[in-house]
Amino acid sequence: MPANNPSIGGKAHTTSEPRTDTPSTDPVKGINLSRERFEQITSKYSSLRVAVIGDFCLDRYLEIDPAKREFSIETGLPVHNVINVRAQPGGAGTILNNLGALGVGELYPVGFAGMDGEGYELRRALGAAQQVRLDHFLSTDQRRTFTYCKPLVTEAGKAPIELNRFDTKNWTFTPAPVEEQLIEAVHRLALVAHALIVLEQVDKEGTGVVTPRVLRALGQVAIQQPALLIIADSRRGLRGYPPLTLKMNASELATLVGPPAATNLAELQRNAVSVAQHHKQNVFVTLAEQGMLGATPDGQVIHIPAMPLRGQIDIVGAGDAVTANLAAALAAGAALREALELATVAASVVIHQVGTTGTATVPEIRNLLFSRP
Repeated sequence: MPANNPSIGGKAHTTSEPRTDTPSTDPVKGINLSRERFEQITSKYSSLRVAVIGDFCLDRYLEIDPAKREFSIETGLPVHNVINVRAQPGGAGTILNNLGALGVGELYPVGFAGMDGEGYELRRALGAAQQVRLDHFLSTDQRRTFTYCKPLVTEAGKAPIELNRFDTKNWTFTPAPVEEQLIEAVHRLALVAHALIVLEQVDKEGTGVVTPRVLRALGQVAIQQPALLIIADSRRGLRGYPPLTLKMNASELATLVGPPAATNLAELQRNAVSVAQHHKQNVFVTLAEQGMLGATPDGQVIHIPAMPLRGQIDIVGAGDAVTANLAAALAAGAALREALELATVAASVVIHQVGTTGTATVPEIRNLLFSRP
């Protein structure tokens, strides 16, 4: 998808103005979902089967007590004493965590871990939830386990302070035999799942789960099963992705449509519609403090403003919470606006969980949604 393609953005774009659908009854929050409709949608979560295909990593937190600081006798350098270690699935695992928190009935992670200590921790963390099926999650000696090691300085009564991370990644291309197992899993799960979620977390193309071959397989599934929801997100950007439902942030949208970058909401809406029309699939765009929007190939665009802040925030994991809630709601039969509203509230729950990669449960979303002043 070239950046200057007039069919997806820029001054040569000739698509009619997007049909906006922003409510005026609640201009601050923009949330109209009724309690009855909320219960109807979320009650279906327990019957859903969702596969998450992507780069699962281990988030390992090292909690440091600054009061126990020492100096190394050998080097004279300061020593950070770790008083607690906790680990949880990150990357695509964050999406899986959010789906689990929502009570989705069956979850199928499709990815890999190395045969190392981090891989053992990751598999154990993934399998801790009863609804997770690890049949298609590979252990292989041809890969290292993708790991984010996060030192946190923790003091009573203060927010944790994260120090420089120590990351473990793969820098070579994913071997063909591993790719073939992943592709087989995609085709198998497409026959039984209500939705597929794709998350590319690696920085170097072809080194993770969502390789070009795996993407082609997903494109084939989309053609063969056009009614199946397949929603994709990539930190490298979505250029070159097949026609799937796309979820991105504003900077990734700008990369897709090319310069000049959108500077206001109306431009963002037009650009989102142009991408939706080019892909012939819905597009979702997170806009940080401006909320999020959804666009359809027929030109409809819905914008939901962000909810007000209620204290200190930590945005880590918010985008993955949005992806999980969009997928669960849409798979449960929610309309586009309803899914956007649920995802907006879930993101607000998550960003107020400081010092961890949070999740939002149905009761937490219900409480925030219906206890608004």
